[in-house]
Amino acid sequence: MNDINSTLSIPKGGALDGNKHRVIVSTDIGGTDPDDFQSMVHLLLYADVFEIEGLISSSGMGGKGSVLDIHTVIDCYEKDFNNLKKHSSDYPEPAKLRSITKQGAIEYPPYAGFHKPTDGSQLIIDCARKEDTRPLYILGWGGIEDVAQALHDAPDILPKIRFHWVGGPNKKWGPNQYEYVVKNHSKLWIIEDNSTYRGWFTGGNQNGQWGNSEFVKKYIAGKGALGNFFSTKLGGVIKMGDTPTVSWLLKGMPSDPTQPSWGGQFVRTWDRPYKFLNRLPIKGDLIEIFGVLEIAISIDELIKDDFEVYLNVENQSIPGHIFADGTIRFRFCPKSVQEYSFTINSNLKSLNNKKGVIESILPDENVIENVSDKFPNWWTDTPNLKYTEGNHHGAKTVSKWREDYLNDFAKRIARCVT
Repeated sequence: MNDINSTLSIPKGGALDGNKHRVIVSTDIGGTDPDDFQSMVHLLLYADVFEIEGLISSSGMGGKGSVLDIHTVIDCYEKDFNNLKKHSSDYPEPAKLRSITKQGAIEYPPYAGFHKPTDGSQLIIDCARKEDTRPLYILGWGGIEDVAQALHDAPDILPKIRFHWVGGPNKKWGPNQYEYVVKNHSKLWIIEDNSTYRGWFTGGNQNGQWGNSEFVKKYIAGKGALGNFFSTKLGGVIKMGDTPTVSWLLKGMPSDPTQPSWGGQFVRTWDRPYKFLNRLPIKGDLIEIFGVLEIAISIDELIKDDFEVYLNVENQSIPGHIFADGTIRFRFCPKSVQEYSFTINSNLKSLNNKKGVIESILPDENVIENVSDKFPNWWTDTPNLKYTEGNHHGAKTVSKWREDYLNDFAKRIARCVT
């Protein structure tokens, strides 16, 4: 059975074992996702054990990040820099970090899944084409527009990159570029982490000092500019939902995602869930959580240049796309196990106020027996229920290391004041 390894120890191979991995981080910091600020603080505390080649501000979660938000964290890092350098001469200069901070995509991704080059997508291409035998690890904390754009513009880079992406809510906001990668770059080396990451802040030992708020009060607040900045985010409560992409590189064997690591363990994927309907969904229609629903609706009236059509679901208003066959298409990705209701708003009378409903469900545990040959380098959350926290598949493969990675985090941030 294609299941995660139950080994209790973590194999060597991570950055804390002396392996200096090349890293680019793509983040929707700022925007609508404040926990990325916490993750950026954590990343910079470990900047001496990585070769950070780029920091990209991207879209995601329906919001638009800015390089200025990354600079805000670098400003705090600069204030603590002299103390950090006492512990390691490998901490990069703040000016170097600013110079490799680039703006990525901020527009809603079009139906094609790619749009136009950005400074962020070009940075990915340039770094991937460097004469270096090491792989380039791209840590995705937001949308994947820039990765998709880079692959579209320079498909030759595919063998050089390894992409660990926190999907889940980010995938909900970007099904177009996700489907582009699935259909056109299926050989990509990728960890699609839709729920395992939640183990960083959900489950594990949360008693006393290990609690999400108590830990910040005792070990983070007051520890230099970075610690004080961290403690102002999310009311001083740990979330850091994107940090498992970093901790996966810190302690574990990145070349084999099925092995234990501080960022979790993963399984080879089955065919990526996708459902096509030539109508709006109705009661009884089901889709796997984190799958892509594509709706194609025929219309019987003339489409004018000023037409508007949106599929409204939860807090999303998804623009329709006129497909080559004359249908109007929408893509949607459910991030939770629940029932979703849809309403179309349009200035086309035949579409306006049409409604639909679909239920999102967890995959069966046995789905991991159906490893897909289409995706030889694609890993995702294990559906094995013994590693599930609530409805969050794989989360326990992270949370079981909670005391270890938080203890190391506490030691790291103490460097800011000693």
